[in-house]
Amino acid sequence: MASIREMRLRIKSVKSLAQVTKALETVSASKVRKAVQANQASKPYSEKAWKVLLHLARQPGHNNLHPLLNERPLVRKILVVLISGDRGLAGSYNVNVLRNTLLYFDQFSQPVDYVCVGKKGRDLLLRRRANVIAEFTDLNNPATFLEISPISHLIVDDFLNEGHDQFYISYTEFESMTKQNTVIRKILPLEVDFSGQGPNATHQSGNSVFTYEPDQKELLDEIIPRFTAMQIYQSVLSSQASEHAARMVSMSNATENANELGGMLQLEYNKARQQSITNDMLDIVGGASAQAGN
Repeated sequence: MASIREMRLRIKSVKSLAQVTKALETVSASKVRKAVQANQASKPYSEKAWKVLLHLARQPGHNNLHPLLNERPLVRKILVVLISGDRGLAGSYNVNVLRNTLLYFDQFSQPVDYVCVGKKGRDLLLRRRANVIAEFTDLNNPATFLEISPISHLIVDDFLNEGHDQFYISYTEFESMTKQNTVIRKILPLEVDFSGQGPNATHQSGNSVFTYEPDQKELLDEIIPRFTAMQIYQSVLSSQASEHAARMVSMSNATENANELGGMLQLEYNKARQQSITNDMLDIVGGASAQAGN
C-alpha cells in the first residue's frame, strides 16, 4: 500500500491535471464559436456563387463552358485533400477521418495521392506509406481565406495540367458539439445533380435571371476557381470547429474522471491517515499501560 506522503503527492498531481484539462476545455469552447461564426459568415458568398454556377450548368452545352466542368472519360489518378488537426487530445477525431478516408478509397482501382491539411493526418498517412504530395500545417484558428488559396491553386493547376483526373476532399462536418461526421465528396470536376438526391443536388427553379458582365467566359474563369477555394475553406472551418468540439468533449470527460479519481484518492488518504492516527493512539495507550503495570 502506498505511503501517506505518496498518496498526498498523487492527489496533488491529479488536481493539477484536472485544472489543465479544464483550461483546455474552456479554450476549445471559445475556438469552436470562432470557427462556426467564420463558417456562417462565408456562406452567403458561397451560396450566391453556387446559384450562378447552377444557372450556367442548366444552359445548353455547359460541358464546354470551362475545363473545370469537364468530366474526363478515363480516370488515371485521384487526388484527395485530407483535413485533420495539428494537435491531439481530441478523442478519436483524427483517427476517424483517416480511417473513413482509407476505407473509402481502398475500393478505387486508380492510384490515390494526398494533400494533407494538418499534421496528424500527414503523420498517419506516412505511417501507412501513402503518397503525400503536399502538406499545409499550423493554420490560424479560424483559418483565413488567404491561407486556403494556395491549396486551391495547387488543385486547380494540377487538374488543368492533367496531373490528376478527379479531386476529392475528406473532412469532418460540424453538426453539433457532440456530433461530427466524416464527409468525402468530389470537388473537381464540378458536377451538378438535378435529381435532388446527390451531395450537389439542387431544387432551384429555372426562372432565375442573371446578367453577365463582361461575359460568361471571363466570369467562369474567376468564379469556378474561387468557388473551389470556397469549398475547401468552408471544409477547413467545419473541420476546425469539429476538432475543437471533440477536444472540448474529451477534456470535459478527462476533467470529470480526474475529479472522480481525486475524490477516491482523497477518501483512501483519509482512511490511511485515520488508521495511522489510530495506530499512534494505540501505541500511546499501550505504552502508558506498560508503565502503569511497572
